[in-house]
Amino acid sequence: MAGSRLFPKSSTVSNILSPTFPGQISSGDPVRASVAHLLVRAYTLPCSTAAQAFSQLVQPTARFQLALDALLPLLNSSVELAQRILVSFILYSMYTPYPISLNPFKSALYATFLKERGHAIEIAAEGGSSDNEQLVWVLWKILKGDGNDIGPYSPSTLTRSPLLPELRASNLFLDEENFAETSTPEPGIVAINPHQWEGGATVLAQKLSPSPAQTVEVKVTPEEDEKKERIAQGMKLLLAARDRVLTLTEQRILTPMIPNLTSPPMITSMDLPSIVANNPNLAYQLFSALLTAANAQSQGPYPYLDVLTKLPPTLPSFDLIVRLLQDTSIIIDPATGGKTIIADIVHVEVLGRFIHEGIKWLDNAEREEREGLISDDRFAKGVQNLCRFYASLLRLSIVGMGLDADTAEMAHFTLRNSRFEEANTLYRLLAAGRF
Repeated sequence: MAGSRLFPKSSTVSNILSPTFPGQISSGDPVRASVAHLLVRAYTLPCSTAAQAFSQLVQPTARFQLALDALLPLLNSSVELAQRILVSFILYSMYTPYPISLNPFKSALYATFLKERGHAIEIAAEGGSSDNEQLVWVLWKILKGDGNDIGPYSPSTLTRSPLLPELRASNLFLDEENFAETSTPEPGIVAINPHQWEGGATVLAQKLSPSPAQTVEVKVTPEEDEKKERIAQGMKLLLAARDRVLTLTEQRILTPMIPNLTSPPMITSMDLPSIVANNPNLAYQLFSALLTAANAQSQGPYPYLDVLTKLPPTLPSFDLIVRLLQDTSIIIDPATGGKTIIADIVHVEVLGRFIHEGIKWLDNAEREEREGLISDDRFAKGVQNLCRFYASLLRLSIVGMGLDADTAEMAHFTLRNSRFEEANTLYRLLAAGRF
């Protein structure tokens, strides 16, 4: 009855719950069953939310094997487009702390990109439009390293969203050198052919494990081995810096390796506020390295500059901004393409917005204090520290006392809070400079 004409079996559920691996779901594994239901129902949720749900359902040590067995076959199957987009994002998000070049599923994602792009181009040449154009675009974003841009959107939304002509499959290209192991296999490395890994995890495992005849002995010198070990240790410490204060010994180990860990970056812009709060001594060197290396990234330095504007008005934030405003390291100006220095771009792109957001943060803290929602002195300390910060900018001649918008906003803020000595002193200083 389940497969009769009147009661057809659901193709979506069938494809997910009846993969080509015997006993995968029938074994009664509750985790795999939960993941199967997630893939059926989560395509209306933001991709980042669904990926987070997957990470909560599956233990870290089991994620790779489950992704290999249950997710990867769906990437190149005939399930709904929204679910293929969701699977693509989950495979990407499993390794988002690291560049896409380190993602073990990169080859499979790239193989699918090539296949679907070629199919879409063929249909476009005949005057039609492929239903999988959105999947090609999603894979293109992921393989470029911009997969986080997709996170806020649900797979169903991405499926329905029309693409601009310049984002059609025929206009999307990737640097083949970054995926050389897929297009031109080397000895000991076998490319993942999408038609071959439809067969299941067993075939893919064989592909990823070269035969003895294919194995090539690679000699690694002790110096190279030691360098890789230092990089791995530095990566571990940098990721740990998001969650805790590093010891002085750990900071001494990490500091000289920051340039190697920021080109390409091993962390995302979303990790930076917690690093500033937990490890302010590392924050300046990290931001300086990220801004210097941002020339090679598609979005340039703007994601990092945006983080700076939204830092809370605390002493670590003020110290970081002042140090960046005095940094003369040369970088490329993303607006003009010419050369500039970090100090200038931070002054133009960050300082005014940082002060504005800091005042908003303090106004909100004052309101919560009046309503009894907080009982600490964050508002009073914040006012004092913001006024001292601005006074130091005046002493360093980073800002002037002219009639610009930032000075006017700061003068208004200090007048409203003139009951604090620091605010009163700064207001009188600004008023004397204006009149």
